[in-house]
Amino acid sequence: MRRPVGEITRGTTGHNRLRRTDRWIAAGYGGLLRSVAEPLVVDLGYGASHITTYELFTRLRRVAGDVQVVGVEIDPARVAAAKPFERPGLTFIRGGFELPVTRPPMLVRAFNVLRQYGEPEAWRYWEMLRQSLHPRGILVEGTCSEAGHRAVWATLDEKSPKIITFAARFGGLDRPSDLAPRLPKTLIHRNIPGHPINRLFADWDRAWATCAPFAAYGIRQRWIRTAHLLSQTWPVHTTPPFGGPTRWRLGELTLPWSAVA
Repeated sequence: MRRPVGEITRGTTGHNRLRRTDRWIAAGYGGLLRSVAEPLVVDLGYGASHITTYELFTRLRRVAGDVQVVGVEIDPARVAAAKPFERPGLTFIRGGFELPVTRPPMLVRAFNVLRQYGEPEAWRYWEMLRQSLHPRGILVEGTCSEAGHRAVWATLDEKSPKIITFAARFGGLDRPSDLAPRLPKTLIHRNIPGHPINRLFADWDRAWATCAPFAAYGIRQRWIRTAHLLSQTWPVHTTPPFGGPTRWRLGELTLPWSAVA
């Protein structure tokens, strides 16, 4: 086969590392996956272990019983190690950003695969992945911490980025701006004065400090009240499926990509 596009990642992974993203995808895009027969989902760059792809498969099967998940990894040794864990609806193949699958996927999850590239390459690979999507498909691309307690991801359709989501484990951060190191590669170097993403973190930290008294009722209540306050000056999603107390209580916050682009 032609050499896969991309470079081998460190391969760091672990149980439940991507749980926050999985449950967000299931809640927000379960309907999309049910809208077609046997929807194809690609997990790109799953790393040294099959486990996060297997977890994605089991979680999506709860909302779309006929979903087909393909784990794509550039390292042939990692693919060989994952093969024994295949089952109906779950397969592992060698490949890269070219996505060597037989039909356009409805959803592509690409986590922790763009950190090693420069910003121009990240934009280029976004474009390549978007061109591979089903006409109604989406790309979820982001980065998380080693244990998955802090994560940021962007969601794109075949035309452009649409939303950005921040997620954190309660008690796993001192202030919202602690999420900055997890920004997508296309944003992380923009977190400097004069750019929208920097203003967002400044305002979010200020709202977090203002809502400190609510910590007496638990960090979850402080997060929810902070989201309410921030939504007065930023276009925070405040209604389902991506916003409002239902999502905020899970440690999430979603905004339109245009707010930080």
